[in-house]
Amino acid sequence: MTRLHYFQRIVVCFGVLLGLANHSSGYFYTDSSAEVSDERFCFCQLQGTIDDCSCNIDTVDYYNNVKIYPRLQSLLVKDFFRYYKVHLNKECPFWVDDSKCAMRFCHVEHCEEKDIPPGLKGDASSYHKYIKEVQTLTNCNEDLDVELGYLNTSISDKAHKEFQRWADYDEAQDNFCILDDHEPGAQYVDLLLNPERYTGYRGESARRIWSSIYLENCFQAHSVKKKNAYSAMIPYQDMARNEVCLEHRVFYRMISGLHSSINIHLCANYLLSEKGSFGFVAPTGVWGPNMEEFERRFSPHMTDNEGSHWLRNLYFAYLVELRALAKAAPYLRNEEYFTGLEKDDREVKTAVKDLLTVIEGFPAHFNETAMFSGGTSAIKLKHEFREKFMNISKIMDCVGCDKCRLWGKLQVQGMGTALKILFSGKFDDKIDTGLGTRVKQQPPSLRLKRGEIVALFNAFGRLSTSIHELEEFRQRMR
Repeated sequence: MTRLHYFQRIVVCFGVLLGLANHSSGYFYTDSSAEVSDERFCFCQLQGTIDDCSCNIDTVDYYNNVKIYPRLQSLLVKDFFRYYKVHLNKECPFWVDDSKCAMRFCHVEHCEEKDIPPGLKGDASSYHKYIKEVQTLTNCNEDLDVELGYLNTSISDKAHKEFQRWADYDEAQDNFCILDDHEPGAQYVDLLLNPERYTGYRGESARRIWSSIYLENCFQAHSVKKKNAYSAMIPYQDMARNEVCLEHRVFYRMISGLHSSINIHLCANYLLSEKGSFGFVAPTGVWGPNMEEFERRFSPHMTDNEGSHWLRNLYFAYLVELRALAKAAPYLRNEEYFTGLEKDDREVKTAVKDLLTVIEGFPAHFNETAMFSGGTSAIKLKHEFREKFMNISKIMDCVGCDKCRLWGKLQVQGMGTALKILFSGKFDDKIDTGLGTRVKQQPPSLRLKRGEIVALFNAFGRLSTSIHELEEFRQRMR
């Protein structure tokens, strides 16, 4: 796919608008039917600059579909990224959850112990196997005088637990989402065996989830009181007139972009039939793209002319997570991606470095430094931003479909990890001392948990896949 392809895409769209396209489809016999066809063809034909960013839709389309998407597809099937530890049995903290999805496609297949790579089974000491310092460590006891060198290192178990509690508390202050992979009840899930797709989960339970998520977007500074999910979705005109501050716009656009991405996945992997080609019930069902569902979720006449703006928010969320990966690239390059399978781990590390180099070469990254600047009020706003996103991660435990809950938790955690990278300050390579900017060395304690890294890459992979699938929907509409 080349830049010429995207230029041709625009030309064809304008050709339809001017009535120059082939009329044999039957949509163009009257002026009214032509208008229907124009709308049907072009509502997902996005162009121009992405709001609150400095790059164009076509730039992202080309860069993602040609350079990033293929690399992610080969990377995310590797063991380090396909096995995700998650707690799917936590109770909903906000309401009594009595709406469990009964459809067989809602079920999540957990991993058997024998399928989990050896390095992921809880042996913390094995993590250090590949570290050069450990491999070249010499015997330090050769010249040791035991009596002179004695040091009383006895610390009670109670003290150790208290130290860990302090460390966990300090670390949690930087998190934008709940991490529960360490809790009793968390299990490994093979993401390749549990793909994200339409499971039939819908109705009041699903509406209540999105209603709660969007109502979290009602910052106190927003003057309009919202009563339901769709009224809480800020109209584009309000955004365009800058009636909403940058931080609130970013929050809303990220959530809206995530929502759009999930909707695209559901439309691209829709349950077309529970029966196979011979009329018998298929164990796995028959899945594929559903054009009618895609139009229902995004076409102007079904969304009060907001659908194309929701699709643009997908690109915004993509750029935010792209920037987070670029910012954390120096750190991520030094990760071992350890599973205990040395050859595979080496291949993953090489592939990650290649992907990060491509990401760093993107010409117009999102500028996060424009946010949360302004003294005490900015600190308060960042705290509120973080707390609202934390609440959204809790809402994921209220999703009634297990497979939807799995992918919801993973993508929210990935987005939360991206926000942690961008706004915790621990990944900044420069700091302002008031006497001029100086380079900041990464502290030795700086570290993302394995679950955060897995969620970050997979969440970005979902956004990347959505942009790729959106292009496929455009081609089908032609």
